[in-house]
Amino acid sequence: MRASLTNNDPAQLALRALVWTLGEPDRATRLLDVTGMTPIDLRTRADDPVVLAAMLAFLEAHQPDLIACAEALEVRPEDLAAARRALEGPDDFGDYA
Repeated sequence: MRASLTNNDPAQLALRALVWTLGEPDRATRLLDVTGMTPIDLRTRADDPVVLAAMLAFLEAHQPDLIACAEALEVRPEDLAAARRALEGPDDFGDYA
């Protein structure tokens, strides 16, 4: 049974997804290339909500990785997307949702 986001803090879920992402060298290299971060940036800012949101957006941009990560973490892909939105904070358009 998959957990829902209500059972996962967005930052903690994103950190788990980051660990999964870095577990495969080609995927880790792609993350660094796409985000423009260096390994040092990633190490020093791994708890930064902006970095975590960017990493989740990276997964969302490649559906096979998003699905594989969700399966590995036993969450739904939607939970990863919701965590990204939560880490990004409120949008500039007010609370109209």
